Amino acid sequence: MSSDSTPPLAEALRAGAVVLDGGLSNQLESAGHDLGDALWSARLLAERPEAVAEAHLAYFRAGANVAITASYQATFEGFARRGIGRAEAARLLALSVELARDAARRARAEGITRPLWVAASAGPYGAMLADGSEYRGRYGLSVAELERFHRARLEVLAGAAPDVLALETVPDTDEAAALLRAVRGLGVPAWLSYTVDGDRTRAGQPLAEAFAPAADADEVIAVGVNCCAPEDVGRAVQTAARVTGKPVVAYPNSGESWDAAAHAWYGRAGFRAEQVEEWREAGARLIGGCCRVGPRTTATIARTLTPP
Repeated sequence: MSSDSTPPLAEALRAGAVVLDGGLSNQLESAGHDLGDALWSARLLAERPEAVAEAHLAYFRAGANVAITASYQATFEGFARRGIGRAEAARLLALSVELARDAARRARAEGITRPLWVAASAGPYGAMLADGSEYRGRYGLSVAELERFHRARLEVLAGAAPDVLALETVPDTDEAAALLRAVRGLGVPAWLSYTVDGDRTRAGQPLAEAFAPAADADEVIAVGVNCCAPEDVGRAVQTAARVTGKPVVAYPNSGESWDAAAHAWYGRAGFRAEQVEEWREAGARLIGGCCRVGPRTTATIARTLTPP
């Protein structure tokens, strides 16, 4: 956990809004790193760990309070396909947390005094497949099978002592149920965020139904959405706040669209600063960006939520 006087994240959320970072892959690619393989940013944990720490630091410098680790696509199964054994995979998972923590220490050394937290990312099962299925869900696996998949790496991430586990980009209620079971007893709080299309999960379930199980999960300190269009956030935030009574997390994409066949983004960015204030008024407390949202937008969010 945070070693300085930073309060627990759950306590900070009761006091007001907290700024999340933006897309880690966005910043790494902007720095010239090729992420065009199945491990995505997790490949750099092994090959260029210093680049990951620099990317986190860029977001802290821009005004973020929370760094989300490079473990979204880091799994024992994914590493195994690259010839990396379980012991080394576990080391790399733990390293993802330490690199974000190191960036926070460097930010402190540069004179940044606001609270800084580390969120250990756990992406969905489909992220490991690297075939776009995290935007569909419904993998043909049982909740118990998904729980076993997630529990192994969550135990390692929790053992690295992040401030919170980010259960993110969840496409359906089965995977959410598995994740909620997998975090029990780990001793680290979590947030749960779905990727959505309109007012439904990517798999088509109504959001009121999807958010409901988190209301009774003691480990969950926030619930909401990420990796979605900015225009889908407002209603989702209202629904999450109404159904769960908990602080809401919201970090959409830039507004551009992903072409899975071409492996390219298209369209125009539509993330506007005034939306952030609307989301906060609706109940959002953890607010940032996901894919294609870089430090410049993070700085705008920070100025909007925490003006001087």
